[in-house]
Amino acid sequence: MRVVILGSAAGGGLPQWNCRCPICTLARTEPHRVRPRTQSSIAVSPNGTDWLLVNASPDIRQQLFDNPAMHPQAGLRHSPIKAVLLTNGDVDHVAGLLTLREGQTFTLYGTAGILDSVNANRVFDVMAEGVVAREPIAMERTFAPLPGLAVTLFPVPGKVPLWLEDETMEIGAETETTVGAMIEANGRRLAYIPGCARVTEKLKERIAGVDALLFDGTVLHDDDMIRAGVGTKTGWRMGHVPMRGEGGSVEALADVALGHRVFVHINNTNPVLVEDSPERAAVEAAGWTVAHDGLTLSL
Repeated sequence: MRVVILGSAAGGGLPQWNCRCPICTLARTEPHRVRPRTQSSIAVSPNGTDWLLVNASPDIRQQLFDNPAMHPQAGLRHSPIKAVLLTNGDVDHVAGLLTLREGQTFTLYGTAGILDSVNANRVFDVMAEGVVAREPIAMERTFAPLPGLAVTLFPVPGKVPLWLEDETMEIGAETETTVGAMIEANGRRLAYIPGCARVTEKLKERIAGVDALLFDGTVLHDDDMIRAGVGTKTGWRMGHVPMRGEGGSVEALADVALGHRVFVHINNTNPVLVEDSPERAAVEAAGWTVAHDGLTLSL
């Protein structure tokens, strides 16, 4: 199984278009210290030819351009992307669907709750009915988006997308609007969890023994955005568990047997983005890789 991290940043990418925080500034002026990154998405293939896109970032056009294996291969119109899977309805995971509208056949998968949020917005009708099939997937039911690739969706603690928040919103609930994906091919297993509000014992049992875990790395500390002076929300309020601190993912997952441990969906205020920072060194010393765009895993 081949896994390509197309985009490793959280919403807005790095640098964010209007941000002059220290990390965004370094991404513009010293990219050897802070690599620019596009928004969260991965591609998975069992054979290196046919690909499943997991989440459709607003940056998808550039991401596919940067990865020749996903270029058109034959005729006037073609794409190796055969299916797209959504793990939630966040803007940084669905807006790229609008780019995938050029009459190209593929299947769009997601839970009924996630697809309902897409179906409710008529702008997504640019993916014409009869061209792009939309297939709801039940939790815990293994399905095959590509020959040789098996996927099982499971709930993780999270929240509804920002654009669907209201007074009834609950943070940390396990529903079908925020899910993880267990992806299997050729005897290898990948757990992809780009959004997660907390690490539970149930989640730890679920992912134990996987060959690779790609996990929510949005914030280092719960108050990253507050420390940076660019926001008032905590990681918890945004539905993301911090790497460090009480209940942090580094400590919570330290006793779980895992192959590769990779942080994805990293916010622009997270200090681990600075290559030579002590925060990066500490996370790497704990056995984690901080993802960058183009990072490829062969499992």
